Amino acid sequence: MPRTAASTLVSPVPRAADSDRRRTSASVVLRSVLEHGPVARSTIARLTGLSPASVTEHCARLAGLGLIHEEAAPRRSNGVGRPHVPVDLDRDRFVVGGVHVAVPYTTVALLDLRGRVVAERRLKHERTDPGWVLARAAEGLTALLARAPGRRPLGVGVAAGGWVDRETGTVVEHELLGWREVPVRELLGARTGLPVQVDGHARALVNGERLFGRARGSRSVLHLFVGNVVDAAFATNDEVHYGPRSQAGAIAHLPVPGGTEPCGCGRTGCLQAELSERTLCRRAREAGVIDGVNPMHVLAAAQAGDEVAVRLLVERARMTGRAAGLLLDVLNPETVVVTEVGVMHREDCLTALREAAGNHRSAAVLPTSFPDSVLAVAGGSVVLDALFRDPLGASPEAI
Repeated sequence: MPRTAASTLVSPVPRAADSDRRRTSASVVLRSVLEHGPVARSTIARLTGLSPASVTEHCARLAGLGLIHEEAAPRRSNGVGRPHVPVDLDRDRFVVGGVHVAVPYTTVALLDLRGRVVAERRLKHERTDPGWVLARAAEGLTALLARAPGRRPLGVGVAAGGWVDRETGTVVEHELLGWREVPVRELLGARTGLPVQVDGHARALVNGERLFGRARGSRSVLHLFVGNVVDAAFATNDEVHYGPRSQAGAIAHLPVPGGTEPCGCGRTGCLQAELSERTLCRRAREAGVIDGVNPMHVLAAAQAGDEVAVRLLVERARMTGRAAGLLLDVLNPETVVVTEVGVMHREDCLTALREAAGNHRSAAVLPTSFPDSVLAVAGGSVVLDALFRDPLGASPEAI
């Protein structure tokens, strides 16, 4: 039959749709292996609703890419029939690089496909100009990879505070570092020769929580990050809300009732000014608790029984809880995850946070799932999110 103009016009549509379906199905299969592995293909089919033939096809493709592998020992179902050969993520072949740019230092790390930290290093900022910081990050990643022979890097994820445009891989504005329109993806990609994904750290940690943390399976998640930078991120049904040019989650200048801290914007009592680690450490110095700028020293003093340090941390957790309560009123998520130094490590701070947020609410209010590696996980989660969303498009073959 001769081709008609109509058939010529419409024929690409189903092919594109089929390609999208294959990518989506591959993502579903890989996520199922992440959540349940080691897992039999028949179980994946039952859990996902995909046909056994489709699951077998996708597992073969993912195995060919080196993302999953068969376990050595097959399992029999009830001791009868053919043994089931479970599949699992291959944690030994690949790693991803994670970079988290904080105000005083940059954290570089290697993570496996389950988001577990393989190696980590902290690089203090002697300078904060972006070219120098990113060059140091590239050098740090190279050094970590040299100590992980046989592990192939799939890409690099970068997480930072401030306004980060995910689509262009740009830090649009980071007030505390003085960064403006920094093309992080371009600069770090040129230094490493690897694909680079960039996102804000609150959004990165939402992805880390839904992939590897206690928020996995939650239909809506709010993440509140309280460090030197204070920001938030919100995800529903596995999708993070970004808004135009990824500007969602900027809460630094929300007013805090009764706040007294002057802010760089010219007002008093902005959320970031009140809750930042700089403010915590300054108050601790004024009270004679510490003599430096490290919030972990305030925590150490509290753990050693210093009542003033305890009071400072509990009050900060309470103010964080009030901020979380305001966001709960607006967004009403199932799960709230908070990354804040006291809440991560002290039960009295977590209690104060929950009380201030409102114990009567139905949302589960939790500390971060990664208290000992939160910054490393933030960076790595940026690129791991891209991998699990589109394992065929972000496959090793493209690298």
